[in-house]
Amino acid sequence: MITTNPFLSDDDKLHEECGVFGVFGHPDAASLTALGLHALQHRGQEAAGIVCYDGKQFHSHKDLGHVGDIFGKPNVMERMQGHSAIGHTRYSTTGETALRNVQPLFADFASGGCAIAHNGNLTNAMTLRKALVQRGSLFQSTSDTETIVHLMATSTGHSVIDRLTSALHQVEGAYSLVSIFDDAVVGVRDPLGVRPLVLGKLGDAYILASETCALDIIGAEFIRDLEAGEMVVLSPEGLRSIKPFARHERRFCIFEYIYFARPDSVMEGTSVYDARKRIGAELSRESGVDADVVVPVPDSGVPAALGYAEESGIAFQFGIIRNHYVGRTFIEPTDQIRHLGVKLKHNANRAYLEGRRVILVDDSIVRGTTSTKIVEMVRSAGAKEVHMRIAAPPTTHSCFYGVDTPEREELLASRYDVAGMAKLIGVDSLAFISMDGLYRAMGEKGRDASSPQFCDACFTGDYPTRLTDRSARGEKPVQQYSLLEEQEAS
Repeated sequence: MITTNPFLSDDDKLHEECGVFGVFGHPDAASLTALGLHALQHRGQEAAGIVCYDGKQFHSHKDLGHVGDIFGKPNVMERMQGHSAIGHTRYSTTGETALRNVQPLFADFASGGCAIAHNGNLTNAMTLRKALVQRGSLFQSTSDTETIVHLMATSTGHSVIDRLTSALHQVEGAYSLVSIFDDAVVGVRDPLGVRPLVLGKLGDAYILASETCALDIIGAEFIRDLEAGEMVVLSPEGLRSIKPFARHERRFCIFEYIYFARPDSVMEGTSVYDARKRIGAELSRESGVDADVVVPVPDSGVPAALGYAEESGIAFQFGIIRNHYVGRTFIEPTDQIRHLGVKLKHNANRAYLEGRRVILVDDSIVRGTTSTKIVEMVRSAGAKEVHMRIAAPPTTHSCFYGVDTPEREELLASRYDVAGMAKLIGVDSLAFISMDGLYRAMGEKGRDASSPQFCDACFTGDYPTRLTDRSARGEKPVQQYSLLEEQEAS
């Protein structure tokens, strides 16, 4: 359950669950981790935590809030000593927003201490949790990550690596995790490689991070992405790579390129910024329209809008200006203020909208509430026509792999066709990039339906793993309405 203020936060966007970072072999491991988490703040803004090890004992600090607020407090970093550390920045998709759910989660085993920080979502966590509780496990959080800790505790493996491997063989879903032990830091990606994790080096120290931008902030050298299903063990003996899982075809999350990752990151060998520009160019080729100006919905729509403008030859302008300094709790969300909420973050740049035919480019439409308000604002600024172009296919299904997605019945594209969505949002035309177009922008010939090259379940409903917990609860089908059916009904 997410308890943020929904009108002051970006509630009509999909949110990544978290970012992870780890260091082994550096005297300032905790400080480097705090810097790395700064770079990964976009992946989770509810809470953050660090666990480090000084050769004798573990030190931990975590709290609700932003990284700078948590680790910038006096004397916090002074006691975070050690040559190894892991950190986590969180946006919850499972578990309530509470301190007990803030990661890394720490446990004392007979073989020594262990902490884990996890990006992703386990699709059988509740099923496993019920079985563990029946066997006597006592859970201290509502996070799915704690399931891994209890599976390790009940494993018969001889070493902590054996126990971690045993635990991961029992979980389903998507994860990239970092873990710290007495004498090692470990990084693991799930067998499908859905969530990102990269390896870097700073002098003799090894670094693990969700994105390359976190390596850049500390001046570390990028070595490579961890492979799907790979475990790397960083210890005084150096780096050891283990492949504990059966080989599967990679299904990296394509939404990382569309929205989640920072544009200055490189993922799986592809520049995120370049990918977004190519998506915008493909969108222009597929659904061009006569207009006077291309305007991004900031900030995530900017690279795609640039690509669209360059391909179409239509001028690019910042017709919407975003306020980056909006607090989340500085004002009470009364009905009157809630109605003005979008203006707290966005304001029309009237000089570039008035009297013009405008193409708005955004990364996605989720519920459609923000899109509707943006369109109203642009029309109020005097736009003659408003056309919306979306740098993703329609989001018709929920994600169960570490992304905060509304229930399917709340997704606008699961209930309406494109014509119906255009009418509700209030645009003159609406178009999404096609699935094949999205894949072409990523360097593929198109989507191979028999063996998709990415995880695109939020667009297709083609989930690459079992959804054990979801199946146990059951999921009612969602009817899609066409504009014609709506008109007939009225």
